[in-house]
Amino acid sequence: MSAPAATGAGRRRDKEQTMSDHIYKLIEITGTSTVGSDDAVQRAITKASESVRNIQWFEVTETRGHVVADKVGHWQVTLKIGFTLD
Repeated sequence: MSAPAATGAGRRRDKEQTMSDHIYKLIEITGTSTVGSDDAVQRAITKASESVRNIQWFEVTETRGHVVADKVGHWQVTLKIGFTLD
């Protein structure tokens, strides 16, 4: 026999228990790479984590590149990084 469906109030309580009351701060940084856009993102996050604690998420806001001899020579990826405040 399956369990009864949760009531609206029951679902809200479950959600309240799993959601946190964090306050986030955003910074914007640009990572670069000659390898690719994913590498530029990873390099940016790795470097930011050297001085920023509690990084929780990121959003890519812009991707650019530099063309050399008809090929991608360099990637630039701008990110918004969200982290929780202590």
